[in-house]
Amino acid sequence: MMRFPRPTPQRRRGAVLSLALLSGLAASAGAVMADEAVTIPPIPMIVIPELLGVEPVQRQFEAALASEMPQIDGVRVAPAHCDASGAFTTGGGMVVRDEGGIAADLGDQGRYVVGPDGAGTATIGGVTVVVEQDGSGAISRDASDGAPAVQITVEADGSGSYSGPIGQITLDGMGGGTWSSDQLGQIVIEAGGSGSWGGPLGQVVNDGDGGGTWSGPPMVINEGNGRGLVGGNEVAIEPLAPVPPAGRFPLLNTLRIPPAACGYVVTLDDRILFDFDKSDLRADAAATVDALSAAFAKIAPKRLDIRGHTDAKGSDDYNQALSERRAQTIEQALGQRGVSSAMTAQGLGEGQPVAPNEIDGKDNPAGRQLNRRVEIFVPNG
Repeated sequence: MMRFPRPTPQRRRGAVLSLALLSGLAASAGAVMADEAVTIPPIPMIVIPELLGVEPVQRQFEAALASEMPQIDGVRVAPAHCDASGAFTTGGGMVVRDEGGIAADLGDQGRYVVGPDGAGTATIGGVTVVVEQDGSGAISRDASDGAPAVQITVEADGSGSYSGPIGQITLDGMGGGTWSSDQLGQIVIEAGGSGSWGGPLGQVVNDGDGGGTWSGPPMVINEGNGRGLVGGNEVAIEPLAPVPPAGRFPLLNTLRIPPAACGYVVTLDDRILFDFDKSDLRADAAATVDALSAAFAKIAPKRLDIRGHTDAKGSDDYNQALSERRAQTIEQALGQRGVSSAMTAQGLGEGQPVAPNEIDGKDNPAGRQLNRRVEIFVPNG
C-alpha cells in the first residue's frame, strides 16, 4: 500500500512550525553583540505529504474480496451494487478474471484493469492510479470535485515528484531533493549533507562541513571551526550539523480487486454447472460446488441469495422456469455440502442481461454466454 507517512512531531517542526520558530530567531539575532554565540536557522526538512483523497483508493485495493473465493475458470467475483432500499441490482459490477488478469467496470465505483503480476490502472472518481510491477507508477487527482489537484510520479528507486497544494517536491532517491512552497520558499538538500533555503527569513546555506551563511539581517557567517562573523563582528559559533537527507517516495503496492459496496456477487457460468437446456448438475461440476461450499463455510455469511438467469433464446415462460430450477439446484447442492447460511433461490429468466444477446440484429454468442449464469449474492453484515 502506498501510505504517505504522517510526519512525526520532530519532522513537523522542521517544516510546519519553522516559520514561527525562525521568526523568533531572526528577531533575537538582530540584537546579537560581538561576543555572543548565534545559530544559523536550520534548513527545514522536506516532508513527504500524506495525501487525503489518494490513500483511500489504496485502502480499497487492499480490501481484496477475491482472496476468500476460489480461483476457478468460469467463476467471477465482483462488488455488488444495491439500490436505495439495499436490494441487489444486476449490472455495472462484473469482474472478469482470466489468464490475462482482471478487468472490472464498476460504473460509478470506478474502472480497473489489473494484470497477472498486479500491475495495472484504476480510476475512482477524479483519482487515477497507475502501478507497475516494480512498485513504480503515478497517482493523479483532478480538481473536478473541488479538491486540489495532485500529481505524483514514483520510480522504483524511491525517486519521484509531487505537485499539489503544498507545492512542488522532487526527490532523487539518494537523499537529495527540492521543495518549492509558497509558504516556505525554495529548499534544496544535497545527498552529502549540504543544502540551501531561500525563504521568508532570507537565504540560508549549509555547506555540509560545519560552515554556512545566513543573509539575516544581520549577516551571519559560520566558518565551521567554532568561530564566525555576525554583522562583520567575530563571535563564537557552533559548527552546523549536516542537513538530514531527504526521504524517498514509498513504492506503490500492486493492485487488487476493490471491495464490495453492499456485499459481493459470485457469478457462475452455466456451462460449468449444467448441460445445455438442463437443470441437473453436471458430474464434473462437483469440484466447483465443493470449492464454493468450502469458501462459504470459511467466511460464514448470514445469507445467500441465489438467482438463475438465461439468455433470450426461447420463450419467456420457458426461460423463467429453467432459471428457477437451476437456482434451486444450486441451493440444494450447497445445503447438502454443509452450508448453513440462510438461502433463497429464485429465477429471473432472461430479464436481467449483463451483455447484449444481439448486436445490430445479429446473434451475439459471447453475450448470450455471459447472460446464462447463476449469481450468488452475499450481502454485507
